[in-house]
Amino acid sequence: MAKKLVIKVTAGADAPERCSQAFTVAAVAVASGVDVSLWLTGESSWFAVPGRAAEFELPHAAPLPDLLDSLLAGGRVTLCTQCAARRDLTEKDVIEGVRIAGAQVFVQETLADDTQALVY
Repeated sequence: MAKKLVIKVTAGADAPERCSQAFTVAAVAVASGVDVSLWLTGESSWFAVPGRAAEFELPHAAPLPDLLDSLLAGGRVTLCTQCAARRDLTEKDVIEGVRIAGAQVFVQETLADDTQALVY
């Protein structure tokens, strides 16, 4: 079993089930003691902005703000550099604890030993 899990979520409110699945798997992994790195890309980039996760709704799904809080407390959350730039988001616009990083860091994380990568 991988000791580290890198999850890239590309979906947001445009594909709510896929988005929720990514956050749920990431949060469950954190709760299970796995080293988790969640990458927000594409439409999920907006969840790096304070209050945006609270706007997300999906019946029978865990509240996105709760999942995000658990990831920020026990894992790492990264906003894609290019995705942030396309949305005019900077470090001052994002939730405390969310870092902005690019493809080089993503590749480095996914190619590390004992790492499993998932894309939603």
